[in-house]
Amino acid sequence: MKEYKNHTFIICAYKESEYLEECIKSIMNQKVKSNIIMTTSTPNNHIQSIAQKYKIELYVNDGEKGIGQDWNFGVSKAKTDYITVIHQDDLYKDNYLEEIVNYLEKGKDFVIAFTDYREIKNGKEIELTKNLKIKKFLLFPLRFFRKSKFIKRRSLSFGCSICCPSVTINKRITGENPYKTKLKCDLDWDTWYEMTKYKGNFLYINKELMCHRIHEESETSNLIQNNVRLEEDLEMFKKFWPNPIAKLLMKTYKGAIKTNKV
Repeated sequence: MKEYKNHTFIICAYKESEYLEECIKSIMNQKVKSNIIMTTSTPNNHIQSIAQKYKIELYVNDGEKGIGQDWNFGVSKAKTDYITVIHQDDLYKDNYLEEIVNYLEKGKDFVIAFTDYREIKNGKEIELTKNLKIKKFLLFPLRFFRKSKFIKRRSLSFGCSICCPSVTINKRITGENPYKTKLKCDLDWDTWYEMTKYKGNFLYINKELMCHRIHEESETSNLIQNNVRLEEDLEMFKKFWPNPIAKLLMKTYKGAIKTNKV
């Protein structure tokens, strides 16, 4: 069995997710083995028993709370350069890490590496939505211009085209606190925007190597329900475009987030 010791999967567990164990199994079944740890800011018997069952070291965040804060806490506990922050509801194809390691072994380093993905609704992997097809289109130039700051920003200028749980980060470049914490819903989009300032590759692997689960209890669904997403989307668009264009983009963008509803 192939092993890559300079990578860590960080599973961010929250409350009592019924999907946590299935997520862990998808990580443990990777063709390339690496380190696995689990973090939580909501310790409970459910999380602790699953961590014990799979012999995964569990760290409890007793400090500042929040999605970005929890992710950064996990990054701080990893002892490797390369890190994938796992959302507890998602699933990974068994060749996810293998594809990334293949690039690393060829000497192709990166700021972040990320893949395409599918969505799971009501327990089933669904066909590509219009939203995901648009994301593929936006990311296409990154297959050829991985270092270009202009291309990196253009790929993000019409929406958050990079799927957060598909991302592996290089901590040597991003540091111990890579995730921005100002926003609640679009913190990943804000993070990738800031990372376009770093020198280095955005390694886009155009293969569907993980599945993002959409369900009513997910934090993204809750934030959409509370209209936090719309407010933050407009704030992000203004980083790329003048105000009139940003507001115009929002009119068409509102329909895209409906795919996050079950």
